[in-house]
Amino acid sequence: MKVILRSDRAGLGKRGDIVEVSDGYARNFLLPKGHGIVATDGAVSQAAAMRRARDLRDQADREAAQTVASALVAKVISIPMKAGAEGKLFGSVTAHDVAEAVQSQTGITLDRRKLHLEHIKTVGEHTVTAKLHHDVEFPITVAVTKK
Repeated sequence: MKVILRSDRAGLGKRGDIVEVSDGYARNFLLPKGHGIVATDGAVSQAAAMRRARDLRDQADREAAQTVASALVAKVISIPMKAGAEGKLFGSVTAHDVAEAVQSQTGITLDRRKLHLEHIKTVGEHTVTAKLHHDVEFPITVAVTKK
């Protein structure tokens, strides 16, 4: 059965895509939950409109992510933490700490779930990777200082 997706479904497709699924999956899951509609002639034109809107929104999101990336790549974010004599931190720097520091020092709000970092447990400069869009991934330099 051909179905037009009304929402993004992992492993199946994105909103507005026309996909071929088994009759049971469409009848028992996609249609009753509102995740899809049957692909009739009128619905196909509606799907094209959904894809155009999705592409425009995706392009706007990509441009916004690139703007944020260009602003943050050049900056060094400093985070003061309590540390011992040898430079080992009491605890560690988390993605939440990095997001708060970016917000307070640059005014740019980042979602902590978009930040990928290894456990930062020492004083010094570290690199945190931010992935704001599936096409935009950039490093943020974090300088952890002794408080």
